[in-house]
Amino acid sequence: MSDDLAKTRFLRIQIMRLSGVALAVVGALTIAGKIDLPIEAGYALLFIGVLDALFMPTLLARRWKSKRP
Repeated sequence: MSDDLAKTRFLRIQIMRLSGVALAVVGALTIAGKIDLPIEAGYALLFIGVLDALFMPTLLARRWKSKRP
């Protein structure tokens, strides 16, 4: 695998992780009443954000894992 491809994949995994954390924070702020959205939306954002931050990077890494001869 080329260095450019590895760097791109690493960057995509980190962006996925950070976007999940951002979604979870927005969800938590909504649940706490700091953001004017329905509380159900806050729980949904928190749940999706946690899943996004914890599981999506692993799934991407598995998908991109190179097969060894």
